[in-house]
Amino acid sequence: FQLDQAKALLADRQEKLASLGPINHLALEEYDVKKERLDFLEAQRTDVVKAKEDLEKAIGEINRTARKLFSTTFEEVRRNYIAVFQTLFKGGRADMTLVKTDDPLESTIHIKAQPTGKVIDTVSLLSGGERCLTALSLLFAVYLVKPSPFCMLDEADAPLDDANIARFVNMLREFSRSTQFLVITHNKLTMETANHLYGVTMMEPGCSNIVSVSFNDVAETQSDHE
Repeated sequence: FQLDQAKALLADRQEKLASLGPINHLALEEYDVKKERLDFLEAQRTDVVKAKEDLEKAIGEINRTARKLFSTTFEEVRRNYIAVFQTLFKGGRADMTLVKTDDPLESTIHIKAQPTGKVIDTVSLLSGGERCLTALSLLFAVYLVKPSPFCMLDEADAPLDDANIARFVNMLREFSRSTQFLVITHNKLTMETANHLYGVTMMEPGCSNIVSVSFNDVAETQSDHE
């Protein structure tokens, strides 16, 4: 009886072994290769996850610093804008506000500008000259936060009439104490304010020449003649 059981068990094992099919003698070697590749990829994944966490932390710190600096700078620009606007327009009402969102860095900035005697809802209702002065008010408001030693203005006075040109050049004189301005203009009143004047002329067809005049030299020459 035991012999019959042994034979039956042996036959069962032989049947199962036969069902496995051919034996891959390189299986252990292939396993080692695959295991090495898996370890490498897991290490790479760990590095990527850590880099992602470090990057998110850095972005969070940058955003917190940026929000703080933005809020501080915005308030400075706002105060300057109100002061410069009222100087250029000799009164009026101006303000800058943030359209609140969850993130101030993503907020929309709303510019308010109301010259004396006008009640308007949007800057687009201002005249061309008034919009120009409003833009200049904002420009100088930003400039006052961190003044630079050099500033270039290209036809900034083009939409202005003579009365507004006078306000514009007075502002330039005020800021020129600490900043050198290079103004590209065709307005004679603005040119009269300059210390040095540079122009391009074509005395002969196809031949351009640079002409320069120093008003300080002109003033000294007139004094000598007197």
